[in-house]
Amino acid sequence: MSKYALLFIPAFFSMRAMAQDKKIDPAKDPKTTEVWEPIPKTVTPGNFPQDAPSDAIVLFNGRNLDAWHSVKDATKPAAWTIDDGFFTVKKGTGNIETNKKFTDYQLHMEWKIPTNISGEGQARGNSGVFLASTGSGDDGYEIQIMDAYNNKTYVNGQTGSVYKQAIPLANANKKPGEWQYYDIIWNAPRFNEDGSLLKPASVTLFLNGVLLQNGYILKGETRYIGAPEYKKHGPAAIKLQDHGDPSPAISFRNIWVREL
Repeated sequence: MSKYALLFIPAFFSMRAMAQDKKIDPAKDPKTTEVWEPIPKTVTPGNFPQDAPSDAIVLFNGRNLDAWHSVKDATKPAAWTIDDGFFTVKKGTGNIETNKKFTDYQLHMEWKIPTNISGEGQARGNSGVFLASTGSGDDGYEIQIMDAYNNKTYVNGQTGSVYKQAIPLANANKKPGEWQYYDIIWNAPRFNEDGSLLKPASVTLFLNGVLLQNGYILKGETRYIGAPEYKKHGPAAIKLQDHGDPSPAISFRNIWVREL
């Protein structure tokens, strides 16, 4: 064996040890909780007229965001952009949430991915509706919103998933540029006085009239990394997410809620 080979051997093992040291801890890797199969079947949705019923609380009337405030600073109004009958995520302003807090409810909301959307995977029109906002940032229970019309991603992170928990029963997404709608029934969790869980939350969800979640029992609040878990809370706001994607932003309209 040459002296050059002898010099190479310790260098090889040193490089290998460094590569092993750089391995990501599974507990700190978001990919650990991504699920890619089975892929939900594709369903073509129908059209929709969805006017608010007489007992609904209107959360967006097409003119202003008076029912919402900034999550970064609850004393400030929601800073997203209002247009002709709809509003759009304003990148960098942060999440917004309702002034009013809710427990159990029926929610209707309409949203649109822009026609000129770019990016792929999770960076394509990404937003979300948190059915109970339990703190700053992305704390709460998230239903994913994104362009999943012809865009592959992990299936427990596509449109209509309970993010990182429940795969939707179907893919009923419309093309970018078309208005879509969620109808959601939310039953909030209940807690004992000591903070332990008395009754878990559940959700039923329709996208464009197609059932995607059928009374799913949640395992806890949304976690980007790691397993979901519960923490005690009471009535909570409904929150919309500014995901901060570089591509054109998602828009919303006709949002109303009925307390149950």
